[in-house]
Amino acid sequence: MGNQDNTTVLIVEDEPKLAQILSDYLARENYHTHRLHSGAEVVPWVKSHQTDLILLDIMLPDKDGMTLCKEIRAFSNVPIIMVTARVEEIDRLLGLELGADDYICKPFSPREVVARVKAIMRRIQRVQETDQASNGGLTIDEEKFTATYHGTELDLTAVEFRLLRTMHRNPGKVYSRAQLLDHLYDDHRIVTDRTVDTHVKNLRKKLESITPDHEVIRSIYGVGYKLEV
Repeated sequence: MGNQDNTTVLIVEDEPKLAQILSDYLARENYHTHRLHSGAEVVPWVKSHQTDLILLDIMLPDKDGMTLCKEIRAFSNVPIIMVTARVEEIDRLLGLELGADDYICKPFSPREVVARVKAIMRRIQRVQETDQASNGGLTIDEEKFTATYHGTELDLTAVEFRLLRTMHRNPGKVYSRAQLLDHLYDDHRIVTDRTVDTHVKNLRKKLESITPDHEVIRSIYGVGYKLEV
């Protein structure tokens, strides 16, 4: 989803001119778009087509946006930006907890809509990257500076987190002590190989308290260490 060329935005808007303007602005940013002008068409279309985000107007013929949002949420987590003509309506909508990802008020600048779409797609990309950073029960969340192993959050020092993160990026790769040292400290302090050994020992203890029968960090004699999750 990081590649906008592959991202489809469904625009549900009963004013054809406005739908066209939004479509043109999104197309300039290389998003694919599809436009629907009636509420009744939305759910069947979403069920039968791949879309990455929906711009959903609240005031629609046949079926209103709030009902549609609830119906879509029953079968899909696709991001939804609700569009309303009344700013005071947003508080009420938030209270209804429809499951929308964002709200925007008319009249709006099409640039603002594009910026909101981009922000949501970036957020999804980050979540996907975090999900992808999961190997053998070990998940690293670089934004939150946390690591979870088989569902248990590890209580790591900053140095242990950096050590684990470095090895986790290439599971199975053998890292020399010198390579690991390069990633451990921000201030480039002078430390010895023994320091790495100590951190590895502590980190290993924390990992193996969760899976005692599995050696997560293996010592490769005369070379260094590798992560086996």
